Amino acid sequence: MFFPSAIVLGIAAILDALVGDPWSWPHPVQLMGKAIALGTRLILKFTNSPLGQRLGGIALALTIVGGSALVSNRIISIARLVHPILGIGVESILLASCFAGKSLRDAAVDVLTPLQAGEIETARENLSKYVGRDTADLNEVEILRAVLETVAENAIDGVSAPLFYAILGALIPGLGSAPVAFAYKAASTLDSTIGYRELPYLYIGWFSAKLEDLLTWVPCRLTVITLSLFSGRPRQVWQVCQRDATADPSPNSGWSECVYAAILGVQLGGENTYGGIVKVKPLLGDRIHPITLESIHRALSLTRWCFLVWLGLGIGIGWIVNNYRLI
Repeated sequence: MFFPSAIVLGIAAILDALVGDPWSWPHPVQLMGKAIALGTRLILKFTNSPLGQRLGGIALALTIVGGSALVSNRIISIARLVHPILGIGVESILLASCFAGKSLRDAAVDVLTPLQAGEIETARENLSKYVGRDTADLNEVEILRAVLETVAENAIDGVSAPLFYAILGALIPGLGSAPVAFAYKAASTLDSTIGYRELPYLYIGWFSAKLEDLLTWVPCRLTVITLSLFSGRPRQVWQVCQRDATADPSPNSGWSECVYAAILGVQLGGENTYGGIVKVKPLLGDRIHPITLESIHRALSLTRWCFLVWLGLGIGIGWIVNNYRLI
C-alpha cells in the first residue's frame, strides 16, 4: 500500500522541477514577508529597548513559524474535506512552493547566459537580483564565484532542508509534509528578512537568526555527508570542511559552501563589497581549479542528485513505516 505522503512528495518534486516559482505567481513567502514587515514595524513603534525588541522578535518569530504551519495545515484539511484527491493536490502545490531547486537553476542560468555571450553588464545586472554584494564592478571571475557561492549556500535552505522537514513531517503521524516544511520555510524567511547583526534588526532578528541556524544544522550536515559520498573521497572532503568551514561566522553556510568547494577543487570566499564597504569572508577550499561555467553546472547537478536520493530514501522509509503501522 502506497501512503498519501509519498504521492505528495513525488508530485511536489515534479512540480518544482517543471514549474518552479514563476515571478508573476503569488507565493507564500511573499505573504510571510509582508507579515514579518508588519510585525517588525509594530515592534519598532512600541519599544526602543534591546530587551523589548528581543522579546518582540521572539514573539514575532514564533507567530510566523507557528502560524505558517497552522494555516497550511488548515488549508489542506479543508481541501481534504471536499475530496481526498483535492487534499493531495493542494498539499502537493503548497509543498512544491517550499522547494527552490528550479528557481536556483534558473537564477544561475539568468546570470551565466549573458556572461557566456560576453554581455558582462547584463550579467552584473542580473546577478544583483540574487546577491547582496555590489555587482557593478565585478569581473567575470568574480561573477562566477558569486554565482557558485549563491548556488552552494542556497542548496541547503532552498532545497535539502525543506525536503528534510517535509520527509520528517510525512513520517510523524498528525503533522504532514507541507505544514512542517512551511514552518522551516517561515524560519528561513525570517532569517533572510530580519536576521541581520545590525540595526534596526540587531535585537528583533536575534532569535530568528538563532532559530534558523538550529533548524538548518542537521540537514546541513546530512547534505555535506551525502555530497561527500557522491565525490568518492568523503574523508578528504570532510577534512577540508572541518579545516575551513568552522572559520565562517555562520554555523551552516560555511559548511554548505565549503563542501562544494572541496568537491569541485575550487576556492570560495574572499573580498566582497556591500554598499561600498569591503568585507572579507574566510577562504573555503583549495584553489586547485578555476571556477568555470562547468563548475557551477556540476554544483547544480550535485544538488539535484542529493535531492533525488533523499526523496527516494524518504519515500522508501515512509513506505516501510506505513506498512509497519498496518501490521
